[in-house]
Amino acid sequence: MTTPPATPNAPRPADCRITGVLLAGGQGSRMGGVDKGLVELAGRPMAAHALERLAPQVDELIINANQNLAAWQAFGYPVFGDDIGGFAGPLAGLHAALSRAAHPLVVTAPCDSPFLPTDLVERLAAALHAADAQLAVARTFDQPHPVFCLCRRDLAGHLGDFLAGGGRKIDRWYGTLKIVEVPFDDQEAAFRNINTRDELAEAARDLPAGAG
Repeated sequence: MTTPPATPNAPRPADCRITGVLLAGGQGSRMGGVDKGLVELAGRPMAAHALERLAPQVDELIINANQNLAAWQAFGYPVFGDDIGGFAGPLAGLHAALSRAAHPLVVTAPCDSPFLPTDLVERLAAALHAADAQLAVARTFDQPHPVFCLCRRDLAGHLGDFLAGGGRKIDRWYGTLKIVEVPFDDQEAAFRNINTRDELAEAARDLPAGAG
């Protein structure tokens, strides 16, 4: 199961280095209560496909998971749970990541998106810096994809206050920040996520030859 760590194609300046976070902290209720990222797609855990695409784009990779920790650790990356109990959603995973990230920028991607763009980080980072924004989020046409975001690590305190006040909705927190939406209209299919067994079977048919 181990996916060996990868390094970016070219080193970035220290203030532009990026920690990648695979969000795998949910309960997988629509997949029958199983840990979605560990479900096999073309003979490999679905998360392995996502990690393979995300790892070369970042300077460090960590995994947010709240169950089956030994299985997640087998991928070879540091694994951590939410600091807030009760499966509080992707913001809880991001919050925990911001306090553990080694680098000043943090990008997130979900474990159930095996087709995520191989230029995701490059395009989010370019937009973040150009707009001098706090957070960049991917969008296809009129549909934002809030769990595909790049944000500044120094938002940890702000997000912690939001969660402590009972906030859980990701778009509501984004509404308090200076954000930039980054169009990926040319890669709409890359943002599909796998929630059901039928979607899993369809994704297996769509994988490029040899991807399993």
